[in-house]
Amino acid sequence: MANKDQPDELERRRADLEKALAEKRPESRDGDEGKTKGDMAGVGQALRLSSEFIAGVGVGAALGWGIDHFAGTSPWGLIIFLFLGFGAGVLNVLRSSGQIAEFGVRSSQSGQNPEKK
Repeated sequence: MANKDQPDELERRRADLEKALAEKRPESRDGDEGKTKGDMAGVGQALRLSSEFIAGVGVGAALGWGIDHFAGTSPWGLIIFLFLGFGAGVLNVLRSSGQIAEFGVRSSQSGQNPEKK
């Protein structure tokens, strides 16, 4: 039977693969050091994006409350500016994460002004 030799061949190939992978892996003393740095970078990015969003909503709510307080238009200023703050917070998060470009930045095709043809 030819299948008797197959498990030995598979074991040899698996051992060769493990050896090759071990040579290509970067050396780390603790093993979890690189993982911790990557996790902390993700946490930092998450905190930054969440603070961008919360700041937009908070500023919108504060402006709306201030307008309602001084103009006596309660609760309409708060409602309107809360929605505007929500939109501004989403826009800030998208800009910070690089999903959309900054305001006023255009991608020029040939460096020419589109109005001048």
